[in-house]
Amino acid sequence: MSGSTKYPHFRETVTGKQLIVNGRPFLILGGELQNSSLTSADYMATVWQKMKDTNYNTLLGCVCWEIIEPVEGQFNFDELDKVILGARQHGLHLILLWFGSFKNGISTYTPAWVKTDVKRFPRAKLRKAGGILETSEALSIFHDEAPKADAKAFAALMKHLREVDGEHSTVIMVQVENETGLLGDSRDGSKAASKRFAEPVPQDLISFLASDWENLHADFKTNLESFKTAQDSSAKEGSWEEVFGKDARTDELFMAYHYARYLDRVAEAGKKEYPIPLYTNVWQNYVGDDRDESFPVVVGGGGHPGDYPSGGGTSNVLDVWQKFAPSLDLIAPDVYLNEYTSSCKKYRHRNQPLFIPEQRRDDYGARRIWAAFGSYQSLGTSPFGVDTLEPEECAFTKHYRLLDSVSQIVLEAQRTSLTASVGFFFDELPATGEDPARPIVVSHWPGFEITIEPCFVFGKRSPAAGMVIHRGGAKFLLIGWGFQVRARSLSANSTFTGILRFEEKYVVNKETGQLATLRALNGDETRSGKFAMMPSEDPDYGGFPICVTIPARTMIAEVEFYDVADDG
Repeated sequence: MSGSTKYPHFRETVTGKQLIVNGRPFLILGGELQNSSLTSADYMATVWQKMKDTNYNTLLGCVCWEIIEPVEGQFNFDELDKVILGARQHGLHLILLWFGSFKNGISTYTPAWVKTDVKRFPRAKLRKAGGILETSEALSIFHDEAPKADAKAFAALMKHLREVDGEHSTVIMVQVENETGLLGDSRDGSKAASKRFAEPVPQDLISFLASDWENLHADFKTNLESFKTAQDSSAKEGSWEEVFGKDARTDELFMAYHYARYLDRVAEAGKKEYPIPLYTNVWQNYVGDDRDESFPVVVGGGGHPGDYPSGGGTSNVLDVWQKFAPSLDLIAPDVYLNEYTSSCKKYRHRNQPLFIPEQRRDDYGARRIWAAFGSYQSLGTSPFGVDTLEPEECAFTKHYRLLDSVSQIVLEAQRTSLTASVGFFFDELPATGEDPARPIVVSHWPGFEITIEPCFVFGKRSPAAGMVIHRGGAKFLLIGWGFQVRARSLSANSTFTGILRFEEKYVVNKETGQLATLRALNGDETRSGKFAMMPSEDPDYGGFPICVTIPARTMIAEVEFYDVADDG
């Protein structure tokens, strides 16, 4: 069927794409439920209001192949329909996660008639010591029956969604599979896979890599040094090892190409029935320094293909996924133990939209979403396991409340330019007392260099998070808490830079982003004109007897700077 702008869809902007829901740009303040929560309408009846009170506007939850097609060709969507209705009644949107052939690199959500018929649906084989092949729980992607059956089921799901929800847009996106790739080995060692591996590399892949070399992801190029050497000589054809070298990264590239085509086949079948945005998510590897040093490599899956799902859309094969799975609108990173901002940057590759469907749900994770929204134009973020937290104990309650109130302002900045806003965070002071926070200096806005740093207090500074939006000229909107902003004129003739006006704002109309002034700030609230201060809710006075730093209130303010040229 043809697309329709009445359905959720992407709209092109000068910065990339924005998600449009019911005719308006939409910022996803998401949360992913525990794996099987969305399979029960009765369970979700106990969850909906709690999720509303936590300020989520979108919940991510599964639709399981084994549940909707327990008998081949017989589909049952009764429970899903109840769940969709429940979300709609509570004013919540859904992003459905299709747990079809793959979930976390294995195939546990396939129906019994798939699991038990290994002749029709062969399994991948893991190569073990001594030449032993071990049967994996993952379907092999080198046979036709599995993708054909999966595509048929996914198409049935999408057709049903159009029929029951096309007029409502409760469901705004669908994730195709979950963290695909092979665990336990860098490639499938089955006979069918090995035969394909020994055959000539498909010409469409060779042509793509050769013609688009300059645009490939830096992480991908690092793994293709032998290929580049071959391109400069005569060895441009041959088996995968002949073209790319004998290495686990060659195995990973082989798997990525075939996984991408498998998922595209499934996604294409669904999109023909209901053309709303589709994506897949990625279990991350570690490339270079892209990891949180607080955790050992093995905790996050390691740095070698097979320790994490080999062939999934990690940054070192991301281009392959973007090219050979065109029915997917984006490839989305799950960011738990990787360095957050570099992950955001990696997945804006080729200007694709950024969406983070899984991440940490603690304070550490919540602070980081401001970088995603403010600096990388994220469609949305989504902590995992949200239904097991009460609103008052969830770190996202506060962050999403503020983001919800200014969502239209954030969306306007996102579509204005790639540099209209900057998002940031400062973590807690470590026990050592030495502050690792470094000022963030922004010099791409005309007229002034802006410095963002933790807010001054006499005692121990608080964690901080927020964004600064350039509003034109010398005006800047400040959103968040625990930070302060100062400016320096970039004019060669300037001898002084100061604050012309600093006002606390509040939201008058959330739908239009209209703000009004609550009060003018000056004096102690600017440290005598030096900083536009956005304190935390409970600033530490460190025993100082005068409360010169006011507690945060609306967490929204506008500052206008000025400069003068004094001939002296």
